[in-house]
Amino acid sequence: MNAVTTSTRELAHPTRDEIRLEGVLHALSDPMRLRIVRELAVAESDLSCSYFTLPVTKSTTTHHFRVLRESGVIRQVYRGTAKLNGLRREDLDLLFPGLLDRVLAAAALEADRLGTDG
Repeated sequence: MNAVTTSTRELAHPTRDEIRLEGVLHALSDPMRLRIVRELAVAESDLSCSYFTLPVTKSTTTHHFRVLRESGVIRQVYRGTAKLNGLRREDLDLLFPGLLDRVLAAAALEADRLGTDG
């Protein structure tokens, strides 16, 4: 990964050219990560990690965010002590047109079918 960091508070992200379909699909294949992405997709702004209430341990939550960041699905930035998360929709839409919208639509249909919210 060629991502450059200028301070210890910056997190490494793949450049747009480094994002690979198999990495994105792997990141979106986990129900907890898909749940995070669904929430980010409808958010009006970036969300802190503490916003998400997942039925897993804190270390597992951290792992899920790292997988999403390292695959290029989300961007994480520090604002003070909070780590904010945003969907890299523009990059994903340019690289894989329609993929994110179709995955989100399919996830919503599945949640309706199963009677779940995530």
